[in-house]
Amino acid sequence: PALRVETATSSGGAAVYVGFAAVAAGLHRSVLVVGGEKMTHLPTPRVSELIGRSIDPHERSYGATMPALAGLITRALIARTGVTLKEISQVAVKNHANGARNPYAHFQEPVSLDAVLESRVVADPLRLYHCCPISDGAAALVLTADPGSVRIAGIGQGTDTLAVRYRGSLVSFRATQEAARAAYRRAGFGPERVEVAEVHDAFAPFELIALEDLGLVPPGKAGRATLAGETALDGRLPINPSGGLKARGHPLAATGIAQIVEVFWQLMGEAGGRQVPARVGLAHSIGGLATNNWVTLLERVR
Repeated sequence: PALRVETATSSGGAAVYVGFAAVAAGLHRSVLVVGGEKMTHLPTPRVSELIGRSIDPHERSYGATMPALAGLITRALIARTGVTLKEISQVAVKNHANGARNPYAHFQEPVSLDAVLESRVVADPLRLYHCCPISDGAAALVLTADPGSVRIAGIGQGTDTLAVRYRGSLVSFRATQEAARAAYRRAGFGPERVEVAEVHDAFAPFELIALEDLGLVPPGKAGRATLAGETALDGRLPINPSGGLKARGHPLAATGIAQIVEVFWQLMGEAGGRQVPARVGLAHSIGGLATNNWVTLLERVR
């Protein structure tokens, strides 16, 4: 059988879960999971309108777009946590540096901190370089019951209200926290064992929010940790070695699968010039504006 899975921008992560569940239940011995997206043939306003359909209709009726809501979240993050625009911008600098080492990345050139801070405003305070590009791409993987070198140790989903106005917080995503708790519970270990992670950074501040929601960095410390180089390739906990959505690109349905493929390559020592030492990795995918999120934990077992 063939199934189509749809959870907006986390569809790839959700599809991996469906395949994982089918194998774990004994329904199939092996499952091929494929995701792809063709976006660049459409004008940018049309792409923005289509992506915006995952926003609450009432909020959309007032002109809300994904970048506009991300800008509001960024304003709240700065006001309530003290994170600086420089710290947010360092996420983009780091991920472009990583993308320069990835032959599959949309952007393969580094950018400077000044270039990020001086790029044009998209949704204040977000600049152009804080936002992921419109990308074409595809990704695929095979899940099997046969013994292998890497296993899915844990996988979890979390949801939140579609309407942002009804959420308890703008500076933390409940759906990520729920997904992480479920994944860690299934794995039988916590964030302290994670050695590399691919997280959803469609907008640079979302990486900082994810680091804290996933328990990878203490609350209020993600910005400083990023600026200090802790999340760089040679840092304590490399984040988005692929370049992330920011530089590798964000072909919507392919993204969640591509993140898991990157973590697999890292654990197998097959990531080339962006290789980091790791035996446990995490992939984090956001659906819509953090409405339907997924966390997947991979572990090398031999």
